[in-house]
Amino acid sequence: MNRTSSTPFPSRALSPLVVSCLAVTWLVWGSTYLVIRFALVGFAPYFLMATRFVVAGGLLLVWQLTRGAAMPTVREWRNAIIVGTLMLGGGMGGVAYAEQTIASGLVVAFIAVMPLLLVVINLAFGIHPQRSEVLAVVVGLGGVLMLTQGQGLHGSPAGLIAIMVGTTGWALGSVLAQRGFALAPGATGFATEMLGGGLVLLLISALRGEPWHWPGQTGVWLAWLYLVVFGSLIAFSAYMLLLARTSASLAASYSLVNPVVALLLGVTLGAETVSSWEWLSSGVVMIGVVLLFAGRRR
Repeated sequence: MNRTSSTPFPSRALSPLVVSCLAVTWLVWGSTYLVIRFALVGFAPYFLMATRFVVAGGLLLVWQLTRGAAMPTVREWRNAIIVGTLMLGGGMGGVAYAEQTIASGLVVAFIAVMPLLLVVINLAFGIHPQRSEVLAVVVGLGGVLMLTQGQGLHGSPAGLIAIMVGTTGWALGSVLAQRGFALAPGATGFATEMLGGGLVLLLISALRGEPWHWPGQTGVWLAWLYLVVFGSLIAFSAYMLLLARTSASLAASYSLVNPVVALLLGVTLGAETVSSWEWLSSGVVMIGVVLLFAGRRR
């Protein structure tokens, strides 16, 4: 982002903390597409996401309070509910619902549009991207679209609407978290957002009449636990920290890298065969990521 456009993020070398958070969002969230499918065997989609974030947010808030953190103010709770509704209620709820009826490759393609959505929404706040940043996002998105070709993409109209609403909600919530809707300091803010979004998801689940039962399958429980600990407590907190310390486009670079991670997991854990075209597409994605980092350093 240009400093002349009043963005608060200076163009400087990435700190070890930012690099670590990027690695977490790339690797952990790249694995959650598959894990969500495992969990959906025993959970209804909105109930799955609701319990995931309510438990993670509750644990994190209790941990913060025992360490002496102050209880969030009413204004901070309000902001957490607004941002949590957009990012988790719309974003994660939409993804879980969509994964029931549309191909995973199509889900990935929609999510890969996230950096462009963030650039567009930031324009409304007077934040203009550098040309190198736009080029990097477009190249990375092109690579993701190449990666999804030939996979028999299909989807129901309801699933397509859910993923479109979900990605838009996540992008808007990410921008609002940076522009005027401040959360409580540090991990306390992350916890309140997860709690706010989780409660909204629980309400949606109730309105949809989803069954609220706990499955007995060990594999489903392990998938749910992975989503709580790694997908929520660790990766979601890392993403929110990135939003606080770097540009939205760089924070959203996970959406470009996750398809490549999912591809590698399919090869190594799922014994899947990868074509030369898919390897080439992955290379194009990584070129976009390298360009994004190079623009950030400049």
